[in-house]
Amino acid sequence: MGELIVVRHGRTAANAGGLLLGRLDVPLDELGRVQAARLAEAVLAQAAVSRVPIAAVVASPLERTRATAEAFGLPVEVDGRLVELDYGELDGTPLADVSPEVWRDWRADPDFCPPGGGESIAALQVRVEEACEHWAAVARVEGTVVLVTHVSPIKAAVGWAMGIGPGAAWTTHVDQASLSRITVGGGRRVLRTFNETAHLTGE
Repeated sequence: MGELIVVRHGRTAANAGGLLLGRLDVPLDELGRVQAARLAEAVLAQAAVSRVPIAAVVASPLERTRATAEAFGLPVEVDGRLVELDYGELDGTPLADVSPEVWRDWRADPDFCPPGGGESIAALQVRVEEACEHWAAVARVEGTVVLVTHVSPIKAAVGWAMGIGPGAAWTTHVDQASLSRITVGGGRRVLRTFNETAHLTGE
């Protein structure tokens, strides 16, 4: 059996401000850097106890995920398939300013694309599942793989693990600097934990 640890990046000022944050390339804020350090410390400590090596730390191309990944102190690989959903012209918009009609259409149709050339949840699901299959193959042979990514790709990874495709997009919540664990092997995928955050508070 191998394990994928799927991680959301630490907080940014845009997250704190309640903005819809997709491909805008913004840094972690001060709290986000603290969160990244605590996250990395917790994952590395568990790896030491379990004696299962971390085979790879993989990040989306955006600065906030790369900075979170770099907190592990290990080489970071970049995988473009883990990048956040493209929100088109809605990127950077306050969540409260997205119209009820857009939210309705978005939730009803996985093929809905945000205006201005945005990406559908269905399209995101395809690329994230490709990434998960690739890195699961590495994990089964070499050890734990940490995937540092964003809200929508994490929900897609959960959908992949549970065999429900994009069904997790609107029925799950993912906190900043949280982690979820997926074991892979023997032809099975199992979501072992979801949205762990105890490492952020020391509890």
